[in-house]
Amino acid sequence: MANSTVEENLLNIRWDIRASELLNKAATYSHVSISEFVLSPRDNLRRESCTGERKCYVTTRGFSWLLAVLDVQTQPTPALKKAFTRH
Repeated sequence: MANSTVEENLLNIRWDIRASELLNKAATYSHVSISEFVLSPRDNLRRESCTGERKCYVTTRGFSWLLAVLDVQTQPTPALKKAFTRH
C-alpha cells in the first residue's frame, strides 16, 4: 500500500483473541502490516494467505502409505456424520 499522502485515521474494532491471532498471522504471511492487510483490495489474499503456508513433507515410503490409506473405502462414523451435520 503506498504511503504517499495517507491521512491517518483510526478504526476501532472489537474481536475475539482467535480472530486477532488469525489476522496477525495472515498479515505476517503476506509480509504487510495489519492495516495494509485489512485495507488491501485483494480479498483472495486474505483467504489464501493462511492456507498457503501449510505444507507437509513426507518420504516416498510415507507418500505411498498415504495413497494406500486414502484408497481404502470406509463408512463414515457416527461422530463424523454428527460433525458434518453441525458444520
